[in-house]
Amino acid sequence: MYFRLSTERFAVAALTASLLLTAGCTKSTSADSTPQKGGPRGDVPVTITKVSTRDVPVEIQVVGNVEAYSTITVRAQVMGELNKVSFKEGDYVKAGQLLFNIDRRPIDAEIAQVQATLLRLSAAQKVAEANLARDTAQANYSKSQAGRYQQLQKEGIISKEQADQYTTQADVSLQVMAADRAAIDSAKADIEATKAMLENSKVKLTYTEVRSLINGRTGNLTVKQGNLVSSGTQDLTTINQVEPIYVTFSVPEAQLPAIKTYMAQNKLSVMAKPQDDSAGPESGHLTFVDNAVDMTTGTIKLKGTFPNTNLKLWPGQFVRVTLRLTTQQNALVLPNQAVQTGQDGTYVYVVKEDRSVENRKITTGARVDQDLVIESGLKMGETVVLDGQLRLAPGMKIQVRDPSGNRGGGKKKS
Repeated sequence: MYFRLSTERFAVAALTASLLLTAGCTKSTSADSTPQKGGPRGDVPVTITKVSTRDVPVEIQVVGNVEAYSTITVRAQVMGELNKVSFKEGDYVKAGQLLFNIDRRPIDAEIAQVQATLLRLSAAQKVAEANLARDTAQANYSKSQAGRYQQLQKEGIISKEQADQYTTQADVSLQVMAADRAAIDSAKADIEATKAMLENSKVKLTYTEVRSLINGRTGNLTVKQGNLVSSGTQDLTTINQVEPIYVTFSVPEAQLPAIKTYMAQNKLSVMAKPQDDSAGPESGHLTFVDNAVDMTTGTIKLKGTFPNTNLKLWPGQFVRVTLRLTTQQNALVLPNQAVQTGQDGTYVYVVKEDRSVENRKITTGARVDQDLVIESGLKMGETVVLDGQLRLAPGMKIQVRDPSGNRGGGKKKS
């Protein structure tokens, strides 16, 4: 009897415990799987930011090449021994600075010889002039004698043959005078030619001192002191002008209309930065647009001029070039990470007053640093989700993760 009663009590207790356990499990599962909308356990933790405005530069960014403002190849213009080199390879030189001395002794001797020839020709001219004076006097005498004898022949005092003899002598004297004048003209011509030779020799003498034509930096020295240099065919060194300096770059031809439009308004700023340089870029302005588009590449060549006073840019160097066309005032911007891309295009999650989110399509423009310009779809001051979008769907509510309120995470007041 006792055993029977205990068995019934045990069965009742077991059944009661089983029912209680089942009820508890059912309640827990329902609470976890279907949280109440808007409740603290259903909010998605995110960071937020606000749509702001800033002045956005409209720019074209390409890779360019630094080019010397001008390049001079230094060559000897006279042949001779290279007596002296007055600079070191890589030195900066100024216009007019002496670079090389070439042996001048052969040209000095040539000048002395030409000067002696000039003196001899000057003396020959004086002799010819003296002969002309003498022969002129003789011709005048012969002419007067011929006149007297012609009169005597008419009077029958002398024969016609004697009169003709004096007339012939007068004619000969006139021809001698003509020859004297020709000798003088020849001497003058020889003197002028010799003077030209003398000037040429003096010019050649100046070529024995080779000077720089520009301010710039010297390159490799190809001929050492003591060697014989030839005229006009042998490079001695090169000089690159690097203050100012050019940066050459090419842009797609589609950008040409905009460049021409903004160039007509004011000078366009160009910035150049060496690829591995952590310092700030160099600033210059656009000074050249080529007169034709390269048909093989569909680009057009441009040049910017830079003061380069700190010699940061170097000929042949590759640089990142930024051509600034204009500045877009008060443009709407968002951090790049807030913008998502889906099948229907670009969108963001906009946070509403009740902390729920909506999916809003937007149109983006240029990228500036870590921000994107928003062309349409948003207004100034609207709040959007910056991080945590993968767990969101339209209509869901959020919980602001960062209470600081700064960009990259903010507190949304409800």
